[in-house]
Amino acid sequence: MSVAFLVAACTVGGSAAANGPEDSADALRARVNAFIDEWHDDAAHARLAYFDKIAVDGIYIGTDRTERWTRDEFLAWGRRFFARESAWSFTPIHRHVGFSPDRSVIWFDEQLESAMGVLQASGVMRSTTGGFEIVHYQLSIAVPNEVQPRVTEAIRAFEGR
Repeated sequence: MSVAFLVAACTVGGSAAANGPEDSADALRARVNAFIDEWHDDAAHARLAYFDKIAVDGIYIGTDRTERWTRDEFLAWGRRFFARESAWSFTPIHRHVGFSPDRSVIWFDEQLESAMGVLQASGVMRSTTGGFEIVHYQLSIAVPNEVQPRVTEAIRAFEGR
């Protein structure tokens, strides 16, 4: 078996093995980035595998203040979007990845291009013997400081009606 085959096998999303001490920090970051990129690609192509990458006890927080879901609640809400050709499309602009010394807990933050404009997100993942799983993900719309007062006023007006 070639080294290239082994490296390729380790970068495949949910089928990656748990992190071993032999993983360099760069190799782990590459595997995490591949997993998150595949997760976003699942949504862009309306593949229900998107929800499989979220832990059973995982939480997804969307851009609306009412959007805090368990994985199963998120699946129930989002299923209608996955009946289309594309659920939603988030294209990473950049991402930062960190992890615990034993590499069992991974965190990241990212900026994404979307139909809503630039989004910011942060997430927490864990590494299991079955691969990675997202435990917590929080998405927000990036609001430039200069327009924040107008956005705040628009929200107040909306909520006050």
